[in-house]
Amino acid sequence: MNSVLLVDDDIELCELLSHWLTQEGFQVSCCHDTQSAQQQLLKFQPDITILDVMLPDGSGLELLRNLRKNYAQLPILMLSARGEPLDRTLGLELGADDYMAKPCDPRELTARLRALLRRSSTTTTTQEHKKIEIDDLLFIPSRGLVYINEEEISLTVSEGRLLEALLEHPGDIIDKQRLSLHALERKLTLYDRSLDMHVSNLRKKLGPHKDGSARIAVLRGRGYFYSR
Repeated sequence: MNSVLLVDDDIELCELLSHWLTQEGFQVSCCHDTQSAQQQLLKFQPDITILDVMLPDGSGLELLRNLRKNYAQLPILMLSARGEPLDRTLGLELGADDYMAKPCDPRELTARLRALLRRSSTTTTTQEHKKIEIDDLLFIPSRGLVYINEEEISLTVSEGRLLEALLEHPGDIIDKQRLSLHALERKLTLYDRSLDMHVSNLRKKLGPHKDGSARIAVLRGRGYFYSR
C-alpha cells in the first residue's frame, strides 16, 4: 500500500480526497500547514506528496523548495486553486513533478499519482546497478544521481526519467510527445509546458559541456537530444 502525505489547509477537501484515495488503496496522512508537514516528514517519508500552494503559515512553494533540498527523489504533485500559467510554471521550476489545478477530477488525480509512483519505482533488480557514463557524466538511475567531474547532483523523479531517455540515445533527437510519454507517462496538451520546464531544470543542474555548449540541445519543432 502506497503512502500519501496530503498537505492542504482545506479540511473538507482533505477529508474528501482522503476518503477517495483510501478507497483506491492508498494510505493517507493529512497536514494542514507547513509546520505540521515538516514535523510529519521527520517521522516518516511517504511514497508521494500532494502539496497545496497556499497554506496558512507560509507558502507551499517555499515548502516545496525546502523539500527538494532534503528529499530530492520524493514525488511531489502540486494541487492548487492557483492554476494560472505563472503559478504552474513556478511550481515546476521549483521541482514539482506534476501540477493540477483545483477543482480536479479525483480519478485524474489518482491516475497522476499512480503514474508518478510507477516512474519512481520502475527500477528492477537488474537495473539497480545500472550506470550510464558518457564523457565526464555518470548517471545512476536507481539513485537519481548524476556525477560530473565527481560533483554529485540530485535529480527529481521526472528529471531522472528524462535524462535516462536522452542518455540511452545520445545525439538522437527525441520528439516531445515521445519524451513526455516516457518521462511523464502522458501526452502533452496544446499549451502544456511541463516537459519544457523539467528539461529547463535539468539543463540548469547539469550545466554546459567544458566547451560551453549545451549538454541538452533543442531543435525547435522537433525535440531534444543529448549532445556530445
